[in-house]
Amino acid sequence: MTSQDFALLFPEIFLLSAVCGLLLVDLFISDNRRGLTHFLSLVILAATAALLVRQPVQADAVAFGGMFLRDGVADALKLFILLVSGAALIYGRPYLSERGLFRGEYHVLVLFAALGMMILVSAGNLVTVYLGLELLALSSYALVAIDRDNKVASEAAMKYFVLGALASGMLLYGMSMLYGATGSLDIAEIRTASGNLGENKVIYMLGVVFVLVGIAFKFGAAPFHMWVPDVYQGAPTAVTLFIGSAPKLAAFGMAYRLLGGVAGGIEADWQLMLAWLAVISLALGNIIAIAQTNFKRLLAYSTISHVGFLFLGLANGTAAGFSAAMFYAICYALMAAGAFGSIILLSRKGFEAEQISDLAGLGKKYPGYAFCILLLMGSLAGLPPLLGFWAKLAVLKAAIDAGLLWLAIVGVVFAVVGCYYYIRVMKVMFFDQPDESLKIAPSGDFQLRWLFAANAMLMVILGLFSAPLLAWCERSFGLI
Repeated sequence: MTSQDFALLFPEIFLLSAVCGLLLVDLFISDNRRGLTHFLSLVILAATAALLVRQPVQADAVAFGGMFLRDGVADALKLFILLVSGAALIYGRPYLSERGLFRGEYHVLVLFAALGMMILVSAGNLVTVYLGLELLALSSYALVAIDRDNKVASEAAMKYFVLGALASGMLLYGMSMLYGATGSLDIAEIRTASGNLGENKVIYMLGVVFVLVGIAFKFGAAPFHMWVPDVYQGAPTAVTLFIGSAPKLAAFGMAYRLLGGVAGGIEADWQLMLAWLAVISLALGNIIAIAQTNFKRLLAYSTISHVGFLFLGLANGTAAGFSAAMFYAICYALMAAGAFGSIILLSRKGFEAEQISDLAGLGKKYPGYAFCILLLMGSLAGLPPLLGFWAKLAVLKAAIDAGLLWLAIVGVVFAVVGCYYYIRVMKVMFFDQPDESLKIAPSGDFQLRWLFAANAMLMVILGLFSAPLLAWCERSFGLI
């Protein structure tokens, strides 16, 4: 270990130290001053981001004997992870305060989850992959169960925990096979050894299959999606917003490290598997979403379909495909944060605004907020010139470049199918008559309202000027 190793890891070290300090400070903060914990959490995230920007890496850097990697991909993903995590804290504050859940544990768990995601996207060793993944997963389980008196939330947390443990076991089993076939846990060494395996080839390929299962579960891809609808619906909306956005960036980072590293020399072997996972996710997510009446459950199945689109980029198997998938993951994290934020905006104590019918008449009573939701739904649907359109275009191009024209056609077909349920939300807002017994009133929280408006307008701004963000993703993979 050298000072350079610690310098590369300094943002993570700072975040860990600050969270431990916040955990102690929160012991001495009374409930009526809990806003201080919230403020300190945002300061910690901002300071960590500043350390990443202040110490950029000029080339790929390795620390602790290859356990930790620092490159352009990791830095870009970490910055957006911190940004979306900070937005989740701001979105969640009024929601949690009204329900008596605004406690220090929420902030600490979000920060620990962010730390796990940062470690995961910088993993250079299978041990580091599992360390980051479990830190994220354990924090997520606790966040879903944070409302201990809510039976639905407790049930969702149990399902998440049991299925997450099963997926972790499969991932570990795959890693053990990779170790048995190559004799190493280092991702770079495994890739080098994969070219000359001999009789260990079958064990190696079986290990890659189990690793793919772990990746698919973390993304929520079909047929490993069974936890997504129940957890998204059962968890408090502030928690759903967080686990439905930032962890998708970490999941992409894990997929890139494993598929581009461990399985980097055998793209032809796993490309078709990813392609079929994409098809199943697109079909199941879009078709079942049409039948949903619960807004959170609709967004859950929407997530499954968006994972299918992201897999179009991953199936390319080259740096161009990974950059398109990374662009899609970033865009989706921003869109999902705003979509779940709209539910929080319209919710209040005793009224969760989770049904699509609850939005009826919103366009007449609050046209500004209805227009913001329209922008978010339009972006998720992939309508031009909003951000989601360019994200879908990037991954469709990646699939075509990989010779998977049939997969791109499937993607276009289900993109059209998916437009139906997003347009249905718009139709309910602007054309349906409201239920007079439901008194919809947007949250009075100043920070929430401005963040939601900015989040929605970002769909237009980044849609019109998407080239710099896409170029950043391509630059991270050395394409420009």
